[in-house]
Amino acid sequence: MKQILLVEDHSVVRLATRFLINDLIGSASVLEAANFDETLTQVSSSHFDLIILDIDIPGGEGFNMIPRIRKLQPKVCILVFSGMDEALYAMHYLKAGANGFLAKNAPQHMVKAAILAVLENGRFVSEIVQQQLMRHTFEANVDSENPLENLSQRELEVMDLLLDGKWTKEIATRLNITGSSVSTYKARIFEKLEVSTIIEMFVKVEHYKNRKASK
Repeated sequence: MKQILLVEDHSVVRLATRFLINDLIGSASVLEAANFDETLTQVSSSHFDLIILDIDIPGGEGFNMIPRIRKLQPKVCILVFSGMDEALYAMHYLKAGANGFLAKNAPQHMVKAAILAVLENGRFVSEIVQQQLMRHTFEANVDSENPLENLSQRELEVMDLLLDGKWTKEIATRLNITGSSVSTYKARIFEKLEVSTIIEMFVKVEHYKNRKASK
């Protein structure tokens, strides 16, 4: 019997995902966690074949969540199930050790396909990520036309918190880094996006997200 941990802080989403899993794998045992502390407690005490992981949960640590889980269960399959922009974040989470990345707005058939693919083959790669992998393979020496794709994992985390209105001290505490490090990352982000203020950064981020969505 497959043992699955569903990590999600919204009870309605947990309920809907549980029904979907039970419909897909009737014999699966599904446990739940609503925050990262509960996740670590569950992973410490039970073996799981699959963890369906929402990143934006209380106590979450962004990209660092995956290596922390893998320290406890190195071979567990992790499917990131997130509302974050797939085109920006999927590759980074795969590099961090996830077995797959699935957007929450994906159709039901794709959610089922992703769960089965990770359980059976240990990997799920969406069409968006496949396109990115192809582009990075054949255009390795060419910068992406979307500067957001050139941000590092940490720069993405800092950018998101800046856009969320967080101050330097709050960001430093959240990411467990120094205030000067936050300032350094902020400067790098501004340089890569060719902006000089948070407002300009917001406008540029929205521009590239909307341009991607219209393709």
